[in-house]
Amino acid sequence: MSEKLKVAIVQDSPVPLAVAQGMEKVVARTREAIETGARVIAFGEAFLGGYPAWLDHVPAVSLWDHPGTKELHALLLTQAIRGDDPRFAQLQWAVDIAGVTVSVGGYERIRNSLYSTQFLFSPKAKVLRHRKLALSPAERLLLGSGDGSTLQVHEAVWGRLGQLASDEHWMPLTRAAMHHEGETVHVAAWPTVHDISMLASAHYAYEGRSFVLAAGTIQHKAEILLGYEQAGGDGTARKLLDRLPEGQLQHGRSAIIAPDGVVLAQAGEGVEILTAELDLGEIPRGLTTMDTDGQQARPDVFELRVDRRTRTGIVDVADGESEAA
Repeated sequence: MSEKLKVAIVQDSPVPLAVAQGMEKVVARTREAIETGARVIAFGEAFLGGYPAWLDHVPAVSLWDHPGTKELHALLLTQAIRGDDPRFAQLQWAVDIAGVTVSVGGYERIRNSLYSTQFLFSPKAKVLRHRKLALSPAERLLLGSGDGSTLQVHEAVWGRLGQLASDEHWMPLTRAAMHHEGETVHVAAWPTVHDISMLASAHYAYEGRSFVLAAGTIQHKAEILLGYEQAGGDGTARKLLDRLPEGQLQHGRSAIIAPDGVVLAQAGEGVEILTAELDLGEIPRGLTTMDTDGQQARPDVFELRVDRRTRTGIVDVADGESEAA
């Protein structure tokens, strides 16, 4: 017996730096994806705020005390998602009415630090967050690393949905922990789904016996400059952003991949809502020959320990209380 599940990837340009305007775009594009009949909808990495392309393309950003870098960091801190952010309300309303699940990446502020977070919206439920565990060398200039407390999946009526971002798909132990959760559908969020990103996404699908939505974004230099103005930039970072290459910086190429690693649908480099109908019955059939969390796990030889505690770096010990207690 097979159950069908229609899914969609919204491949589009974010509104760089301006998170409030970006959320409005997410809501509008989500409504369009809902009209296709999709029950799971995915956006690419850092869609709320835009991927920090200047980290990859402008070497000067890494200089100590660079004024442009400092202003961009401050803008994102001001714009970032915080707690139960009121800007979530419109998207949550759309999700509640349509009964869909939406995954979108963005910047989250915790105290005075920024995190790259995948936000998962589901009907009448608290937003599920996954904070990126593995950062690129450039991203470490801007972002903090998440902990094991957000390594989790969403339980839906049709199965389980998990989400990771870009470099996390190269972490064998992270993959093992997620495969153990028994994902039905996995959102693999990327800035662009390059050939190597596609390899990682297809490998994840085959290894974990799950459907993978490899969601990429589109971004142009002109959009970053416009977003900078919309976010209230004071001009300090303008010279830095002017040094970005002209034209398109992120190229989409999103894909929907089956549990056997076969690509069911793939987007080009333009704006597109990519859809596919999944046959969830493929998962148990595929587990006959590949079950890395079962037949091939070898728990008699290997054991994975996952620390899911929230790590703040501060442990308060009251007067008269020993730390061991």
